[in-house]
Amino acid sequence: MYFTGVIPYIFLLLLVGCSARPLYPLPGRRNDRNKQPLQTFRAYNIAHRGSNGEIPEETAAAYMRAIEEGTDFIETDILASKDGALICFHDVILDDTTDIANHKEFADRKRTYEVQGVNTTGYFLVDFTLQELKLLRVKQRYPFRDQQYNGQFSIITFEEFISIALDAHRVVGIYPEIKNPVLINQHVKWPGGKKFEDKFVETLKKYGYKGSYMSKQWLKQPAFIQSFAPTSLIYISNQTDLPKIFLIDDTNMPTQDTNQSYWEITSDGYLDYIKEYVVGIGPWKDTIVPCSNNYLQTPSDLVARAHARNLQVHPYTFRNENKYLHFNFSEDPYNEYDYWINKIGVDGLFTDFTGSLHQYQEWTKPFASGDKEATRLLHKIEAMLSKFKYTT
Repeated sequence: MYFTGVIPYIFLLLLVGCSARPLYPLPGRRNDRNKQPLQTFRAYNIAHRGSNGEIPEETAAAYMRAIEEGTDFIETDILASKDGALICFHDVILDDTTDIANHKEFADRKRTYEVQGVNTTGYFLVDFTLQELKLLRVKQRYPFRDQQYNGQFSIITFEEFISIALDAHRVVGIYPEIKNPVLINQHVKWPGGKKFEDKFVETLKKYGYKGSYMSKQWLKQPAFIQSFAPTSLIYISNQTDLPKIFLIDDTNMPTQDTNQSYWEITSDGYLDYIKEYVVGIGPWKDTIVPCSNNYLQTPSDLVARAHARNLQVHPYTFRNENKYLHFNFSEDPYNEYDYWINKIGVDGLFTDFTGSLHQYQEWTKPFASGDKEATRLLHKIEAMLSKFKYTT
């Protein structure tokens, strides 16, 4: 009689205990202690919108491919849907990289808005809810790239993107951009008067991203925050100590929020000012080394001036196709990587082809100095032990 009354009670305790915790590991919490750490001894390999040279940009598949190929950071552009969901997407319009044209139910959504001083017409992401955006499928931006994956993948959210990084078998950093904040804050409203930048930082905090550059917390979950809008980077400086990168556009493009010229924001005075808020700059590579008739010209002193202020330099974007390779590199992307890493001395590279950059670095600088010495020592020990092997 005693055992008969206890069994249901024990069963109830087991049921409650099981329901109090998830039946599977939470994202990014699998074997955290055993994860291979982020490499910090060579220039960062930054997967620009994922491995988008192979798979359509900003998709889960592109980010997972980049991780497989050895990237250090997966980079993404963050925008917002009509109902305030943060989305991984580069363009403010859906026309060029989705199948929106095939969705007749959205035919009346085409609008014309002013974007960075230019009237732009298209299907704007800010006019669609997250549920509607999930109905669309992504396609390859460039016609000269592999088209076989068109229509297979959906748009993903910022949180889904973060889960991909946290679920990786090794430590993989994230590199999200606060994209077009002026437009987003004009068209998307959040409760309590919160701004796009507020929601952006809240999401990072929700998933444990914090810590200054190279701190113990940062190395556990590395992240850089990037933006072309200096006011956004300054605004969030009191909300998070995560390292920030100020992106710099072409010489004829003013900043999207303050309307400052390229020459102003790369001046010594401005670099002295912005270094109080950022750890580095991300310039378009042809502004660092000008190009004429597809030949490189004399490099500017921007990298040297940035390094003199302890600012990192992460230029964009490196692509393998011949049309993007200047004649100096003989149609060889490895020659281009070698030039930028060893001659110009950059600290990270945004690339559409993560695999090729990883292979180049593995061949040319495969180990940190300590790891290399340890490997040599192991080889010596192996050679010594081999002398004592028994022979028959």
